[in-house]
Amino acid sequence: MICSDSYTAFRTRLQEVKEQYALKKDRLDRLQAEIVANAALLAACRAKLELLEQVKAVLQSTSEYAREQAKQQIELLVSHALQYVFGSEIEFSIKLNIVRNRPEAEFYVVSKYGSLTVENRPEDARGGGVVDVISLALRIAMLQSYQPDINGPLVLDEPAKHVSEDYIANVAEFLRYVSQVFGRQVIMVTHNRTLTDIADTAYKVEMKDGKSQLLPHTVLT
Repeated sequence: MICSDSYTAFRTRLQEVKEQYALKKDRLDRLQAEIVANAALLAACRAKLELLEQVKAVLQSTSEYAREQAKQQIELLVSHALQYVFGSEIEFSIKLNIVRNRPEAEFYVVSKYGSLTVENRPEDARGGGVVDVISLALRIAMLQSYQPDINGPLVLDEPAKHVSEDYIANVAEFLRYVSQVFGRQVIMVTHNRTLTDIADTAYKVEMKDGKSQLLPHTVLT
């Protein structure tokens, strides 16, 4: 009777162990299946990450190329404007830097005095006249390079007001050149007679009896 009870207890315990083994084996099989699935997912994620890194590199390269192209175009146009007004010994330079993961531009004027080359900020180079010409040229450059195209006239309010009389005629000729080359009408408000005289049509605003009157203005040809 005792042996029979021990055998029954043994069989019961054995059955419990088998059931626990089956449960743990099932859990192990599922974990191994999850490991295989996660390994495949990880491999796919790594492949996607590698692809994204390649795309990012391409986009950065493209962006850098586009920035460099735009930089060169703006440098060329602004340098041309400066040289048109002040002579050939002056150029415009843009230095691009990455600050907090964003591109920033710094503007410089490069002047040559014989064998000596001097690089200054625009506000420190030859007085305010240089700043006026750079500002004017930058507006034109941005207007011409913007996509989609911006049609319509170039509207200016007292352009080159700090440019000395020695160079203002050159500014006038530069504006005429811009109008012809880009096929863009220039509408300008100015007190400078030299700039007024390059216009095809000019008007004078006078105050009479507290009211502004628009009168035809004779342009010197």
